[in-house]
Formats: sequence, structure tokens, C-alpha cells
Amino acid sequence: MGRCFKNLNFSIGVAMATMVVAMALVSLFWTPYSPNTMDVRHRMEGPSMAHPMGTDQYGRDLLSRVMFGAVNSILAGIVTVAIGMGAGIVLGLISAWGGQLTDEVIMRLSDLLFGFPAILSAILITAVLGPSAINAMLAIGIFYIPVFARLTRASSLTVKGLDYIAAARAGGQAEVAIIRRHVLPNILSPLIIQATVQFAVAILAEASLSYLGLGAQPPHPSWGRMLNEAQTFMELSPWMALFPGMAIAWTVLGFNLLGDGLRDILDPRLR
Repeated sequence: MGRCFKNLNFSIGVAMATMVVAMALVSLFWTPYSPNTMDVRHRMEGPSMAHPMGTDQYGRDLLSRVMFGAVNSILAGIVTVAIGMGAGIVLGLISAWGGQLTDEVIMRLSDLLFGFPAILSAILITAVLGPSAINAMLAIGIFYIPVFARLTRASSLTVKGLDYIAAARAGGQAEVAIIRRHVLPNILSPLIIQATVQFAVAILAEASLSYLGLGAQPPHPSWGRMLNEAQTFMELSPWMALFPGMAIAWTVLGFNLLGDGLRDILDPRLR
């Protein structure tokens, strides 16, 4: 761990990501005000001691809503990466070990999914299934499947030709046991790095879908939805857009720096 924290990107990324996660955990038990409580007498007030980030057009406390919105963003990152990584690793291993025909079919399906931009694919899926936070996470997670599948396939093919795999086969180990004991542990590093980077992208994608009205629905706090509601009042109350935007930028930057740091640490060629 001492060597890890000597890496500047990793140290800054851990600090920034920890603050976001801590804010999300705290908001589950405490926020200065109820995130959805309206107080029209104090609507669109600027930052003050009572409301450090001000209030929105309904008098709701922005600090409370930003804090609770972190839960939605962190949950979106976890669910989407879990979907993409879980299905992608399985498909990537099948592609690498299942023969030429299987490999060709899986890779061409991956190319088909890659042919559509991520946000466009997510908009299509949420438009069919209906706008909600769960459907937005599902849509982003489906797009991540070919990302992890291709990475798993490439890493597995590299490991597959090494001498210790041949020795395991000569020792009578089954292919499933070889994959579990020898292949997966040796391809985890690039997968962990990719998961960290995609976590940040998932938060940004979820905010984009919420901004378009296809993610979390009112009155549930969401950073993207808060930006959408704030655009009408930019001249009167710029803080309504400033603080959710800063929260998105902080979170995405933190997890990107964390991913860059992990890449430097886990890749022996970059040490």
C-alpha cells in the first residue's frame, strides 16, 4: 500500500472517490433537510448558513439533494459495471476458449453493439422499456458487455499460449479448472483498471440520461435531473446548476484518476 500511495494519481483519486462514497453513505442516514421537502417561502435563495448550497425553485435544500444524488450515481456505477463485467467476462472466456466459430459469432455481435454510440443505445433501450433509474442502469450495463468481453478475450488469448497453461494441461487439469485457477487470476489487473474507468463513465452516462428525462424520475434527486431543472433559472439562480455540475465533475475526475493510478501500479511495464 505504501508503494500504491506514492503514485500521485492513485492518491488523489482515492481521496476524491472516498469523499463521494462517504457523502453517499452519510446521506442514507442524515441530510440537513429532507431532499424532497418543499418550502416555497425560501425558494431560489442563494447559499447561506441555513442552506450552504442554496435552494431550488421549490425551496428544496440543494446540499441535501446533492448528497442524496450521490447515492443514485454510485449505485448506477456499481450496477452497470457489475452487469457489463459479469456478462462480459463470461462471453470473453467463451470466445477465447470455445473455438473459431464461437469466437467469430461473439465478436461480430460485439462489433454490432459497438456500431451504436453509447448514449444513443441507452436512449433507445430506455425509450422502449420506459424512463426510470433501473432501466437507465440496465441500458448502460448492456453497452458495457462488449467492452469487457473484448478485453477478456484479448487477455485470455495472451495467457492461453503461455507455458504454465501447457503444464497444467499436461498435469491433467480440466479446461474449466485451468480457467479458474490460472487464467482469471492473471487477467484481473486489466479488468479492474477497465472497471474503474467505466465506473466514472457510467456516472456521467447516468447523469446524461437523467438530464434527458430518461433516468431517475422526479422527485428522486439525481445530479443530471437537477441540471435539467436548473437550466431555466441560470440567470436568476446559477448555483442551482453549479453545485450538481461540480459534483459530477468531481466524481468523474476522481474515479478517472483512480483508474489511471491503478493502471500505473498494476501494469509492470509502467512501473
